Amino acid sequence: MVLNQDTATKVAEYLLQAKAIKLSPNKPFTWASGWKSPIYCDNRITLSYPKIRTYIRQQLSAVITEKFASPDIIVGVATGGIAQGALVAEDLGLPFAYVRPKPKEHGLGNQIEGLIEAGQRAVVIEDLISTGGSSLNAVQALRDAGVNVVGMAAIFTYNFDLAKENFKSSKCNLVTLSDYDTLTKTALDSGYINSNDYDLIKSWRNNPAEWSNNFNK
Repeated sequence: MVLNQDTATKVAEYLLQAKAIKLSPNKPFTWASGWKSPIYCDNRITLSYPKIRTYIRQQLSAVITEKFASPDIIVGVATGGIAQGALVAEDLGLPFAYVRPKPKEHGLGNQIEGLIEAGQRAVVIEDLISTGGSSLNAVQALRDAGVNVVGMAAIFTYNFDLAKENFKSSKCNLVTLSDYDTLTKTALDSGYINSNDYDLIKSWRNNPAEWSNNFNK
C-alpha cells in the first residue's frame, strides 16, 4: 500500500534519475523465485546519491511514524534493507538489528544480528518487494524470537498479487514509498522508456510466470 501518491511519484523520479531501473528484454534477469524479468529495480544504487538517500530515509521515517507509531526497534532485511534500516533507525533514534536469510554456518550461528528482546515492537525495512518470500522469511524469524512485528516499510513494490496474498496470509502490514504502476508511468512520461518498452513490461507484469515460460520456449 502506498500512502502518498506525491511521494510515490517523487521516489519514482529519483529511481529513474539514479538509473536504478534496468531494462533487458532480450536477456531477461532471473530472480530467486525463478521468474524471468525484462526489468530490474536496483534500489541499492540510491545509497550512492546523498540527496536521494536522504529523501528516502526521511520518507521511510515519516511512514513509520504515521503508520506504526512508537516501534521499539527497526530491523533491516539482509542485504538490501540493512543500510536503509540503519539510516532510518538513526533518524528515529531507535535500536537497529538485521535478519539474514538463514542462520550463519559458523561463529555464533546467528540469523538475527543485533540485540533484540522478546515483546519488542519492530518495524521491518526492505528495499524492494517482489513475491515477498525473503521479506516474510525475516518476519517469521523475528516472530520465532518473540518479537512483535507491527509491519514492514519498503521503498518499492512490484504489486504482484502473489505478494499481496503472501503478506495477507502472514498478517503483516506492508507500506511502500512507491510502486510499479507509478514507476512505469513516470518512466514513460519522462521518456526514460518508450511505448514499446512500456507495453513489454506491462505484459510481463500482468503475468510474470507465463511470460517467463514463454521466454524459455
